[in-house]
Parts: sequence; C-alpha cells; structure tokens
Amino acid sequence: ATKETRIKSSFWGDAWRRLKQDRAAVVALCVLVLLILCGIFAPYIAPYPYDLQDTTATFQLPNAQHLLGTDNFGRDILSRITYGSRVSLIVGFSSIIVAIIVGGLLGAISGYYGGKVDNILMRLMDILMAIPGMLLAISLAAVLKPGLMNLVIAIAIAEVPGYARVVRASVLTIKDQEYIEAATCIGASDRRIILRHIIPNCMAPIIVQATLGVAGAILSAASLSFLGLGLPLEVISWGSMLSLAQQALL
Repeated sequence: ATKETRIKSSFWGDAWRRLKQDRAAVVALCVLVLLILCGIFAPYIAPYPYDLQDTTATFQLPNAQHLLGTDNFGRDILSRITYGSRVSLIVGFSSIIVAIIVGGLLGAISGYYGGKVDNILMRLMDILMAIPGMLLAISLAAVLKPGLMNLVIAIAIAEVPGYARVVRASVLTIKDQEYIEAATCIGASDRRIILRHIIPNCMAPIIVQATLGVAGAILSAASLSFLGLGLPLEVISWGSMLSLAQQALL
C-alpha cells in the first residue's frame, strides 16, 4: 500500500476528515491553537509581568502603554489575560483527558458486553445527563475544596456521560466487524479486544467531540472560579480576574 493509502486508512486520517467537515470544531481548534501559543509564549507576548503593580496607574482605559487598560492595582490586564491562559488550558485539557479515559472505558464496556452491564451503566449516565452539566460541576465543586485538581475532577465528571455515549454508539457498530470476530476466534481476551481494537477505532468521533469539549471546559473553569468554587483568587486565571473586576465595579 502507498503512503497515501495508509494515511487514508488510519483513524487519525479519518478523524481529521471528520474534523474538517464540522465548522464549529474547526473554529474551536483554531481558538485552542491560539490559546496554546499564548500560554507557551506568555513571557514574550505579555508587555509586563502579570503581578507588577503600579498604584499611580489604576483603572486606566486602554492606551498605548496598556492596550487593555489596568485593574484596581494598576496591573496590566493584557499581561494577566495572557498568563491566565496557561491555567485555563491546563484545566481544559486535563478535565477532557480524564473524561475521555473514564467515559471511553465505560462506553466501550457498555457497548461490548451489552445486556445488564449496558443497562446499568447507561442508566447511570442518563442520571448524570439529566442534570445540566454546569449545575453538576457547581455541585461537585461546592463539595470539594477550591483547587486545581478538584476543579479538574468536577468538570471531568460532568463531561463523562457525553463521551460514554459517543464511544458506546461507535462500539455497537464496530464490535460486529470481521476483524473483531477474527480476534475473538484466535483467543484474544476481552481486555485486549477493547483496548487494542475497539477503542482505537472509536477515536475519530472522540477527537471531534474533544475539540469542542475543551472550549466548554475552559468556560466552565472560568465560571466556577468566578463563583469562588474553582481556583483561589490569588491564582491568576480568567475566572478570578472577572471576580476581582466585579468587586471593583460594584
């Protein structure tokens, strides 16, 4: 087979083709790439240190020195937004990765075994999906203490049902394919079939879903931090910036 044929037959190639067909996913991917570049090159993009205070330049409107103005401590808002993208990206990607791992395994097990296992797992997912995702994340974050790890867990649990449903639907289609039957005939274990044959072939819809999910996770992290349920105010993040700005506004 030629190199082009191998690319077309890979699940990465299939995922890229499906991604290009979804305009919302392409826009979300572009935004994520921009945020990643801002986070990586924050020291070079930010005109000032994010914690540099100037009490003689508080609440300034956008000007030549401060393109987005300053806050109540005279700190440059553009610099703080740029550095805040790092925390937002960490929370966004970490929560989606956890949701993909947990939801993917639950969806694969549910779709592969079917029967009572499928019924029990999917009813649990239905219970979680019956609760609005943001409300579920707020409830979990309120129970847990404010912190980066707890914020990731709260958002990830709210995202798990969506990925479990996506993977289950793909597994129901894949498990009857000939290569799965061949793996079963040669004595491959269920664990090997699920991890080596089924899940890799479910990656195309997962990647598209994850591209949109990261953007939603970043918004959820900012919302929880704004409400005081995510990251502490002393940690530079978009949510904490909004919370401090609201206090100054009032």
